[in-house]
Amino acid sequence: MVFSSPVFLFLFLPIVYLLHLLLPAKARNALLLLASLFFYSWGEPVFVLLMILSAVVNYFLALKLDKIPLSITVIFNIGLLVVFKYTDFLIGVCNQIFALSIPLPGIPLPIGISFFTFQAMSYVIDVKRGHAQVQRRLDHLMLYIAFFPQLIAGPIVKYHDIADQITNRQITTSDTAAGIRRFIAGLAKKLLIANYTGQIADQIFALNGHDLTMPTAWLGAIAYTLQIYFDFSGYSDMAIGLGRIFGFKFKENFTHPFAADSIQNFWRRWHISLSTWFKEYLYIPLGGNRLGKWRTGINRVVVFFFTGLWHGASWTFVVWGLIHGFFLLLESYGIIRTDKMWKPLRHLYTLLIVILSFVLFRAENFNQALEFLGNMFTDPTAHSEAASRLLMHYNTAATYFILPVALITSLPLVRTIRDKISDKPKLTRLFESTGYLCSLLLLAICVLALSAATYNPFIYFRF
Repeated sequence: MVFSSPVFLFLFLPIVYLLHLLLPAKARNALLLLASLFFYSWGEPVFVLLMILSAVVNYFLALKLDKIPLSITVIFNIGLLVVFKYTDFLIGVCNQIFALSIPLPGIPLPIGISFFTFQAMSYVIDVKRGHAQVQRRLDHLMLYIAFFPQLIAGPIVKYHDIADQITNRQITTSDTAAGIRRFIAGLAKKLLIANYTGQIADQIFALNGHDLTMPTAWLGAIAYTLQIYFDFSGYSDMAIGLGRIFGFKFKENFTHPFAADSIQNFWRRWHISLSTWFKEYLYIPLGGNRLGKWRTGINRVVVFFFTGLWHGASWTFVVWGLIHGFFLLLESYGIIRTDKMWKPLRHLYTLLIVILSFVLFRAENFNQALEFLGNMFTDPTAHSEAASRLLMHYNTAATYFILPVALITSLPLVRTIRDKISDKPKLTRLFESTGYLCSLLLLAICVLALSAATYNPFIYFRF
């Protein structure tokens, strides 16, 4: 079940929300846990047992941390992730290196396993470090791991950030209103922008290399970059909004990453929950920046290697991560000085690295990625019938409206306006009222779009 489906919007969410309002406070956690297990089992009826197993094992491991080493917990959780996500990849690597022909088992990938595994590890590590109290109630720990708003695509919620909210939270009218508006904004990002740009990207990436032209390749790369941002940030907005409706306050996962003026700044804005997770639980334990310049560089490379691998069991993801790590090192060591660049130029530099590297992220293999990148820098006057047909197909009013809207809304314009009028009460009230009207309009448009939708993928399911 996905947030942008009719079943979720018109059945699951209203029923769970009304029951949550009607039930006494002491019964609300039980309701949310049962709802979350039902939510996950809707699409993964077998693998819900795997998630429950993960929660139960981590619960008992945390209780026995005084007797067993933390490494046992890490081995269990990483082992679970390796078995279900990386078995085929590792066997394929062994087959290539040692000229073997071991058959690939083709183990299905449980939805959200990367997210709920990292959350389970966060809990046990936080307890071990003394950053959180051990959770004595299994149902409360299971709610933390299985809570449906952030279950299948994050944001990755660290246990010490939410531990108190499991037992002590309040639901206010203002929080509920803000949560609903945030959810609608995320839904609009997903249905109105991500789905449209996704269709463009899918059709262009499906072209043969000899059918690609320079304009078409650039359109495909930009469309995919917009798709993955609006798809994932839209889902994060919906998750944050839903959490707030039920009294939980999750941290931000995206803060306008396309406004970044360096790769380092980009990663302070993009998938923040993942980058901070790796910082707290991998980078700092490796030594962080405390062991000298070269060791710091090695630690960062390791982090970005695993950042890429976390996204998928393919070398294309690993190289995508290492490209970002490489440019971050160049910036850290002063080889690339973005602070010395003309401001528009440093934004352009950052966007170019992001867009070009996302070609690797989208490509099925290195051959397709290299061929696609090559076409982005080929003869701009080259002609292809297939590419021309695609460009003509998307030479529509919808394209000329949606793409500029996507570019504009990816920048912090609304936040800038809000900050500038914050000391003007009348303008602030007008701004807020306009925001609510826009939310109602967006919701109506989303419902219409959903009723006519035949294309509604969610790309982060593969991670």
